[in-house]
Amino acid sequence: MPPESDAVLDQPTAVTAGSGAVHETLRLCLGYALLVLLCLGISVLAVAMRALLPRALSKRWGRRLAAASFRGYLRLLALMGACRFDLEALDVLREGPAVIIAPNHPSLLDAVMILSRLPDATCIMKAEIVNSVFFGAGARLVGYIRNTPLRTMVQLSVADLRQGSSLLLFPEGTRTRKFPVGRVQGTTGLISKHAGAPVQTVFIETDSAFLGKGWSLLWTPKMPVTYRVRLGKRFEPAGDTADFTAELERYFESELQRSRPLSSIAPAPPA
Repeated sequence: MPPESDAVLDQPTAVTAGSGAVHETLRLCLGYALLVLLCLGISVLAVAMRALLPRALSKRWGRRLAAASFRGYLRLLALMGACRFDLEALDVLREGPAVIIAPNHPSLLDAVMILSRLPDATCIMKAEIVNSVFFGAGARLVGYIRNTPLRTMVQLSVADLRQGSSLLLFPEGTRTRKFPVGRVQGTTGLISKHAGAPVQTVFIETDSAFLGKGWSLLWTPKMPVTYRVRLGKRFEPAGDTADFTAELERYFESELQRSRPLSSIAPAPPA
């Protein structure tokens, strides 16, 4: 067969690959646009709910609104073919006693995934997010807690746990810098000790570095990105904070290295 025919036969593969990359970029942009619209919508409703409803009622309804919105957003990402989610393991925590939910933190989507299944949970967030114009109204409506100052954060977290709300707290304090898990901070043990609350470990496994630490919003991952959440050991309330923190870090390292049906060690981002 002449070389010209070979070139013609090779063309569809190149075109298909290029078309796939374009579709992935379009899905990425659409996903970002939907998130912006979601946050704006929640912010507008948050202002109205805080003005019209008693604080306790607006907080409770606001959390359910946030959970329903997050579920809808994740469903749209799945329908677009951008992501796959397996989050059913979290459902058993919905009707259980108040616990500190302590996951690893490979991605910016982690809190969205967990809170989408737990409508009555609260979350510790970075102060700049709670104070921001874009996210602040919604975060304040649902009673999410700033991570500074430390004493106030601990007091508010203990109060929420004693009132029956589970608390989402990432033990690393930020997205994972060094896989499989970064340095665990003492905050989890400190709150557990003062609230007398058990700590439920959660493992988020993914096959992509998408939205991890150092990931640029301009990078397009290979889609669909897969996420799976599974429950780990539930620790009794902390006694000695330092010992508890060291034990929790050892457990995360051991578990994430031992069992990886999906990679919990995020691959290198695209060039």
